[in-house]
Amino acid sequence: MNGFSYRHLILGKNFPLISLSGAAILIMASDRLAHALVVTGALAWVFCLSSLAVFAGVKFFPRKGRFALLAFLTSFISGIYFLLLWIISPFCALQTFFVFPFISMLCISSEIFRHFQKHNIKDTLRDSVSQALVHGALVVIFSLIREPIGFSSLSLPGGAQGIIMIFSSNGQLFLPFRLIASSSGALLLLGYLIGLYRHLKNIYSPEKSR
Repeated sequence: MNGFSYRHLILGKNFPLISLSGAAILIMASDRLAHALVVTGALAWVFCLSSLAVFAGVKFFPRKGRFALLAFLTSFISGIYFLLLWIISPFCALQTFFVFPFISMLCISSEIFRHFQKHNIKDTLRDSVSQALVHGALVVIFSLIREPIGFSSLSLPGGAQGIIMIFSSNGQLFLPFRLIASSSGALLLLGYLIGLYRHLKNIYSPEKSR
């Protein structure tokens, strides 16, 4: 995209956490670093392949029913990733199963399906990779906060149980620390992050936030 910048993507109107699907992915996939990495791979897979497929067939898409077609396309591509993950690591696929529908929703609600006529395939792929990596980076950062504090561990995808522990502590955790690993703790972190986002947006884009 001409004039693309990460600051615009992070502080713009399409910031991932503003959408319900983006917030849902962040909460559900950031409990473990292993799950966050798997979901980041899924985001890159779905965003890139979906944008390339739409770029190739945008001239043949009907005007009516385009949303349903995009929903089918992104869900199908997401299902292929899930099938491959199931073959490689069934337990990891089960642990991240409920995240995949939101990945398709997030892909549809993003900007990668707009203005294809003005882009070439290189710009289309670059925009898709950029958006997927920004979404995935937020999930990974959240997991690096939640898992070490909430579980006193850090994990990677793989192994017979779906995750491999880099380190793990079996000691009793203080209750407020354990809360970070739960969905309510993730919501608290999400609230702080949205507050930080609005503060930075007011600083860097004061004329647009009024």
